[in-house]
Amino acid sequence: MILEETTLINAPAERVFDFFRHMDEQRYLDWHPDHLLFRWVEGNALQEGSIGYFEERIYGKVNKKQVRYTKVEPNRTIEFVPTWWLYRLLLPGMRFVLEPQGNKATLLRQQVQVRVGPLGARLNRQEFDAVRQHMKEEGENLKKWAEQQ
Repeated sequence: MILEETTLINAPAERVFDFFRHMDEQRYLDWHPDHLLFRWVEGNALQEGSIGYFEERIYGKVNKKQVRYTKVEPNRTIEFVPTWWLYRLLLPGMRFVLEPQGNKATLLRQQVQVRVGPLGARLNRQEFDAVRQHMKEEGENLKKWAEQQ
């Protein structure tokens, strides 16, 4: 199952990617009011192999994730996976896909892959809806940032 939210941003892909490329704790905290912490654990830049740690509140719960960036294509794709193998069984990957819409706009796709069956999807529907809402708000906040730069 893939949880996905898309946001049309009236800014070039380079500017949207730049938001992620210069991610630091303050930018992460400003991105969404439920973001609590971000730091680089290994490396200090958005590149394949770097490890980041973040905390965010979703559905009233604090989620703590340490992730390894597995694919970084400037102005196109950012993919990352949890570093803990057991967590990866349920959450195999997350991604931001930037799809240029001409020279002046970008379609941002936020995707979270979740490994659950139909019963798990039904039992966790409210939590998954909260994740989608959080992703939607992140997209709207990133849109505001990118369009004001």
